Amino acid sequence: MTNNLKSLNQYGIIIAFIALCIIIAIAGQIAVSQGYWTDNYFLTKDNAMIILRQVSINGILAIGMTFVIITAGVDLSVGAVLALAGIIAARFATTGSLAIGDTTSAIWLPILIAVGIGALCGFINGTIISKYNLQPFIVTMGMLSVARGLTLLSTDGNPVSQLNSNFRWLGNGYLFDAIPVPVVIFFLIFIFSWIILNKMPFGRYVYAVGGNEKSTRTSGINVFKIKVTVYTLCGILAAIAGLVLTARTGSAQTNAGTAYELDAIAAVVIGGTSMIGGVGTLMGTFFGILIIGVLNNGLDLLGVQSYYQQLIKGILIVVAVMLDPSRKQRR
Repeated sequence: MTNNLKSLNQYGIIIAFIALCIIIAIAGQIAVSQGYWTDNYFLTKDNAMIILRQVSINGILAIGMTFVIITAGVDLSVGAVLALAGIIAARFATTGSLAIGDTTSAIWLPILIAVGIGALCGFINGTIISKYNLQPFIVTMGMLSVARGLTLLSTDGNPVSQLNSNFRWLGNGYLFDAIPVPVVIFFLIFIFSWIILNKMPFGRYVYAVGGNEKSTRTSGINVFKIKVTVYTLCGILAAIAGLVLTARTGSAQTNAGTAYELDAIAAVVIGGTSMIGGVGTLMGTFFGILIIGVLNNGLDLLGVQSYYQQLIKGILIVVAVMLDPSRKQRR
């Protein structure tokens, strides 16, 4: 019985994803039979690639958020850090009036600058949270306001456009004329992060900190270092997501990334990571991301209004938290 429950908890997210795909596919087939669709667009290869491309940015954010939430933390600033990194990087990759230096073909300098900004924001979050034992919710909410303010100040509230073609390749290019670059970036980050979390000592320390921080500290593990590293990693991934989003849209907007942190948290929670820490997997997050992506895509294709999409997404989050087995075990 125990093994069956364990298997259900482990594979439940995959079953839920498959069930969702089947439901939307059936709904699409009904639309075809009634003449609303000429073909079942949901089942096409092009649509599958569209879904992966759409979820890549939220996926990159959710990977970083998974590390943070496993340590019993949260980072509400990722959307704002995304915008800040994206708009500063864009100024080094534009030929417009807001350009900094010779940016006709720049790509590596904007990337390094964006990653540096994300790392700094994450490092500040982790240091303050760890050193002063403050609530991550409050600290990262403060960083959210600071990053948003700096984003507006950096360009006086103006968007940055006229990005060079090399930079835009990050968001619109293809590898082998078939695979979108954002999807490749997302999968590479996922694989690298999975190895860190599952095959390296650092990953075990991350789980230990979230499971019982006091015992972890007593055992000699540097909890301060682990937390700072996790939040720094989350900031770096937010910056990379900002680069991809800016390159994909062809301009950096000051309001970019608004509420993205909520979608990232939703993907992590739906994927089975416990908000109280110590429990969670990147594979679960991966399928949580896909569930949100497939849900949004399927409802869009079926003509369901965005209001109902938000309602359904909210219900999914609440149900996921209610079904969290670790929540009952620690009460």
